[in-house]
Amino acid sequence: MNEETDFKPYIPADKVTPEFTITSIIMGIILAVVFGAANAYLGLRVGMTISASIPAAVISMGVIRVILKKNSILESNMVQTIGSAGESLAAGAIFTLPALFLWAAEGKMETPGILEITLIALLGSVLGVLFMVPLRKALIVKEHGILPYPEGTSCAEVLLAGEEGGANASTVFAGMGLAAVFKFIIDGLKIVPGEVSYQPGKYPGEIGTQIYPAVMSVGYICGPRISSYMFAGGIVSWLLLIPAIVMFGSDLTLYPGTIPIGQMFLEKGAGAIWGTYIRYIGAGALAAGGIISLIKSLPLIISTFRDAMKGMGNSNSRSSLRTDQDLGFKFILIAITILTVLIWLIPTIPVSFIGAVIVVIFGFFFATVSSRMVGLVGSSNNPVSGMAIATLLFATIILKATGDDGIHGMKGAIAIGSIICMVAAIAGDTSQDLKTGYLLGATPKKQQIGELIGVAAAAVAIGGVLYLLNAAWGFGTEELGAPQAMLMKMIIEGVMDNNLPWSLVFMGVFLAISVEIMGIPVLPFAIGVYLPVQLNACIMVGGLVRLGFDRMKKKEKKEKERLISDGMLYCSGMIAGEGLVGIFLALLAVFGIDQAIDLSGRLSLSPVVQQVGSLLVFALIILSLLKFTVWKKSKK
Repeated sequence: MNEETDFKPYIPADKVTPEFTITSIIMGIILAVVFGAANAYLGLRVGMTISASIPAAVISMGVIRVILKKNSILESNMVQTIGSAGESLAAGAIFTLPALFLWAAEGKMETPGILEITLIALLGSVLGVLFMVPLRKALIVKEHGILPYPEGTSCAEVLLAGEEGGANASTVFAGMGLAAVFKFIIDGLKIVPGEVSYQPGKYPGEIGTQIYPAVMSVGYICGPRISSYMFAGGIVSWLLLIPAIVMFGSDLTLYPGTIPIGQMFLEKGAGAIWGTYIRYIGAGALAAGGIISLIKSLPLIISTFRDAMKGMGNSNSRSSLRTDQDLGFKFILIAITILTVLIWLIPTIPVSFIGAVIVVIFGFFFATVSSRMVGLVGSSNNPVSGMAIATLLFATIILKATGDDGIHGMKGAIAIGSIICMVAAIAGDTSQDLKTGYLLGATPKKQQIGELIGVAAAAVAIGGVLYLLNAAWGFGTEELGAPQAMLMKMIIEGVMDNNLPWSLVFMGVFLAISVEIMGIPVLPFAIGVYLPVQLNACIMVGGLVRLGFDRMKKKEKKEKERLISDGMLYCSGMIAGEGLVGIFLALLAVFGIDQAIDLSGRLSLSPVVQQVGSLLVFALIILSLLKFTVWKKSKK
């Protein structure tokens, strides 16, 4: 059977309906900026981002159907196409670009300007869209029925079930509103601490949980398996490795520490041991996990690239059908050439000619791989971090070998890594969106223009967001750990300066290898080792709530699916709501207003009362999730 000729989309190719409208463009740009900013904040806190396609689709349906009284599925699809681009760009940016701010804080370079960040983000994300366009017919059309594209297909199903758009949109907005209130109480007014910790007796370890709605929501969306792997990594680092370091090295002063370990623990607690030693072990585990995932994917990567190239070679036939129209191949080639030259010549982007060539070669390869792999295994299993780590290692070694070392070489390596990371992330997102459009009967060319508009809007916003967050709290701090960026910084410095505590790094490498041998997914476990246990525990709570939903005995399968779907939408809303309030609080911190609304000093509550208050707020957050899922009245 020829899937290409037999498949009939929901909107036939000969029917023209509203699609690329002023309404869809404006709504899409707003959502691209909102979800881009919220995901940037979330990723810098937790090291993960969430897909914005389905929440954006649901919000667009709620506005277009309920408020504007229009019935246009392709218009809603265009909104999610433009809106989801912001999340993917944020993921690529926060993995790498904060390293520039970290070097500036160390006095190695000037703080990067907003223009520099915006240009790196814009060039990388536009390249990601352009690299994907020639692959559409090979991957989306010719392999329809072979490549499932899970997120793209799910988004199409949500849009097709648009009769409940208004109700579902209200669930997203409720999550946004309530999370905003909780976040303002915890981190704005500071009525209760955002973290509860406990040291078990004289045992030199620590356990506890954060109480943030977005962190708990990450656990719900990731599910119980991934959450448990992360929590297991946290247990190993905080209840095994930290106690071992304190017990066996109490009288020793080990690099990179500057005082005896026992004294450090007594004066500053387990968190100081984690920050001084465990983060390097976690970095080694993360780097090894990324490379292991890339090696495991190599056969698939090679066959993917080969099949995509074959398919692209056979898919150049032109068609007059609306649903077959793509951006012109000549336009794409000229645009890619111009962008490559700009990457080399623009002074604010510290990339040499060799670096620009690396960007194009690696970028096209990883865009091809990313586009097909998300079709096979979904966006969440796409080894973007492994690709970024491999690119950074390769680029840093080449730059150093060609004499481009020192801070200029380090900046060049991070710029190359940033662009490649964004290329891979955006190419994956674009392919999912084009799959949604293919199922619905959207015009590919209009979707591709929509993607370019979305990444341009998000690129303009991301520079300001990163600048604001750095000015408020700084990256690599308790508020914004920026785990991936810290890892990328360590890798580049390790190659350029050879100043890493390699013993700790290799401990993490061998820990990751051991975990892989046991058949446990390395990356979530390694992230758990790298992040604070309190954050992992909060994610685990969300995973346990999801486990309860998964195991709920309902008479109808549809009812259980509705519960889980409502939970996903509510949690997506909570992530967006907390992210936006986090950025608002950063504004207050920059202007010095945060102290005026801080009630923590005026209330004078005892530590026990504070911790009980934190747990009560956390319970209310969980109850709010139940209110909009289990206790929600379903429409008859």
